[in-house]
Amino acid sequence: MTEERSGVITFKGNPMTVCGPELKIGDSAPAFNVVDNGLQPVIKETAAGKVQLITVVPSIDTPVCDTMARRFNEEAAQLPEAVEIYTVSLDLPFAQKRWCGAAGIERVKMLSDYQDRSFGLNYGVLIKELKLLARAVFVIDSTGNIAYQEIVKEVTDEPDYAAALDAVRKLV
Repeated sequence: MTEERSGVITFKGNPMTVCGPELKIGDSAPAFNVVDNGLQPVIKETAAGKVQLITVVPSIDTPVCDTMARRFNEEAAQLPEAVEIYTVSLDLPFAQKRWCGAAGIERVKMLSDYQDRSFGLNYGVLIKELKLLARAVFVIDSTGNIAYQEIVKEVTDEPDYAAALDAVRKLV
């Protein structure tokens, strides 16, 4: 049975339940199995040996998610190639591909967790009531451990971009 946690996030002020474990800094980053825009599988080990900046959004077709993905794409241009940058959502890969083309997103790789929600469940960010992912940021170091995480308290708010990017820069 999947662990459920309350008091972690709200959506428009309403308390929500997230499914999955509470992760801690220093924990080994959980496995995940998602697909990219070409329906190709991507697992945690795909970026083994690299620092991973993983941003998580409920749906790329909403204003805050759009802003967040664009901002991390802009910031990513300043990061070395040793950093793999992903944005994970439950949007279908086709919608992600359309959005990336329209938004000119090139550095951030969009990943879809629609098949089995392994990312959401393993990282503790699947919102039970909405069947969407909570807004979050994870930084995984080159050895596969969690170096930074933020689960944004209010789903409609943006993350702390500076803190996440500082965490990445300290690792490269």
